[in-house]
Amino acid sequence: MGERILVTGGSGRLGRSVVAGFSAAGHQVISVDRAEPEQPTPGVDHRSADLLDAEATAQLFAEVRPDAVVSLAAIAVPFSAPEDVILTTNAAIAHNVTAAAVAAGAGTVIIASSPSIMGYGSPAGWVPPRLPLDEEVTPQPWHAYGLSKYVAEQVASMFAQQTSEVKFISFRPCYVIAPEEWEGAPTQQGHTVAERLDDPALSAPALFNYVDARDVTDFLLAALQQADQVPNGSVFFVGAADALARRPLAELIPEHFPQLARLAAPLTGSSPAFSVEKARRMLGWQPQRSWRTELR
Repeated sequence: MGERILVTGGSGRLGRSVVAGFSAAGHQVISVDRAEPEQPTPGVDHRSADLLDAEATAQLFAEVRPDAVVSLAAIAVPFSAPEDVILTTNAAIAHNVTAAAVAAGAGTVIIASSPSIMGYGSPAGWVPPRLPLDEEVTPQPWHAYGLSKYVAEQVASMFAQQTSEVKFISFRPCYVIAPEEWEGAPTQQGHTVAERLDDPALSAPALFNYVDARDVTDFLLAALQQADQVPNGSVFFVGAADALARRPLAELIPEHFPQLARLAAPLTGSSPAFSVEKARRMLGWQPQRSWRTELR
């Protein structure tokens, strides 16, 4: 029998795949979300909760007593709400969920961050030390969403300083493509995947990053299984092995970000702007799906 896994944000774009994948892997899944799932996964226990309410969150977690928690719940799109609301909401959810997980005896807490914390697209002109980006590059968030996700990582680090009994991992999933979006359903920003490929200006703001939701699920399963083998508070980029682009980023990035031309020169062929080498090296995970194999 698998472990009891509590997934917050289980009804969301990524959450649906994570809930289904963890259930298929034999785990007992409790999905916590304000929204009911459109297509409930058989055998999954759905709970509705306001994760901004610290006391209610703690009570729910104490009742469920999960072995592990995967925290996905958040306002998921930059500028989709007032900046102060995004910052306070996402930071509070990260803290409340992590505190409740620790108090309820969870052994592993995995928190969703975002590549946008790196600062690409900054109006002041963002120039990182190198491309592709890796976990050693210091984040430079420029909007409340990016800052809120950086705070979520720091919440995990803070709790890792408080206890060695719980393993904390943060992960930065690239632009998530849900399975139905390969079939033509609109992506998070309203365009189809094909439209994002046909018009590079749509994917350029995020440096052409993306990842299949099922690959993220596989990463989370690997992280859960091998949590004991990574340093507490570890952070991972989780992305596809290629870029969401029909042309090399060595050509495309200079067209949209001239200041990055020199840094983008190594991104030949289908190379992405985000490295997942750390997840390969430490967890043995690598993405299996690409727009080249999945797009219908």
